[in-house]
Amino acid sequence: MAGMFSTKGRYALRVMADLANHEGWVSLGDIAERQGISRKYLEQVMALLLKAGYVESTRGKSGGYRLAQPAEEYTLGNILRAVEGTLAPVACLDCTSGEICPRVEDCPTVDVWRDLGSVTSAYLNEKRLSDLITE
Repeated sequence: MAGMFSTKGRYALRVMADLANHEGWVSLGDIAERQGISRKYLEQVMALLLKAGYVESTRGKSGGYRLAQPAEEYTLGNILRAVEGTLAPVACLDCTSGEICPRVEDCPTVDVWRDLGSVTSAYLNEKRLSDLITE
């Protein structure tokens, strides 16, 4: 099932884990180098995390990014929702657009997708960013 989460989602988890593993302000360049992510793309991911209030930023020579809260406060589900918008496994269950699939009442597969979405959300909401901290 390749493609359930975009690179933004995968990179957001990696970036947040990187920040959780480093104290103080961390430069974007250092994160990009450690994670093998282009700085330009990382800026887009960081903008979404900043907008969600998950990271703080400061400018200047010793500036960079840091977590806005302790790592235990973040669920992986919330981080992914901040950058992905939804955890729905299929577009017809993505309620963020305001459109409901016209076939939802007659679709023989909707319950499978709904259940998969519930299991995925429950799992990701149970996992914390602190679970990704390395010793």
